Amino acid sequence: MNFTFGIITNNDSNNFLQNIINSIESLCIPNYEILIIGNVNIIAKNLRIIFFDETIRKSWITKKKNLITKEAKYENIVYLHDYIVFEQNWYNGFLQFGSNYSVCMNPILNQDGTRFRDWSIWPHNNNRMDEIVLFNRECLIPYEMTHLSKYMYISGSYWVAKKHIMLKYPLDEKLMWGEGEDVEWSKRVRGKIDFSCNPFSIVRLLKQKDRAF
Repeated sequence: MNFTFGIITNNDSNNFLQNIINSIESLCIPNYEILIIGNVNIIAKNLRIIFFDETIRKSWITKKKNLITKEAKYENIVYLHDYIVFEQNWYNGFLQFGSNYSVCMNPILNQDGTRFRDWSIWPHNNNRMDEIVLFNRECLIPYEMTHLSKYMYISGSYWVAKKHIMLKYPLDEKLMWGEGEDVEWSKRVRGKIDFSCNPFSIVRLLKQKDRAF
């Protein structure tokens, strides 16, 4: 399997980039590329930097992620923010899982080892399930539970998808960071394709983040 790793960053938030690149290189993937969307100065094998004018619109992450889709060389695209690293078994985990997916989530572990917003139910689906989910804010579901795709939410911090799917269903560029761009995309796409979960390929956050549930 060939992969494009698309990382979005900005001028103020690139302290972790070398760690991320090192973790990708350690996976020993035969064919891969790294795309960084942002104004950084870093050199690495198979790396291409696409400079981005941050003055056009502040926190325009939807535009950056759609640029990753457009520029990606490979069909399997990994979208990630600039604070996520890959565990050493990540690539072998995908070889084990296979490539029969459209949009795929992996375990995302926080700094303290707990799950971040990975395989998640969206708690506001306007049906009876909301009462169950909201009662204890228990949105994270077991990785082996795959029949609830139509009610789920894909975190914008990290996901894997096929290029042809992302070209067909791009992110809404009217939305900025913090405006629920990942929620809008998830709700628009989940009725048309099934989300998949590969539990064998783990990523970790380089900083502790509140998962909100």
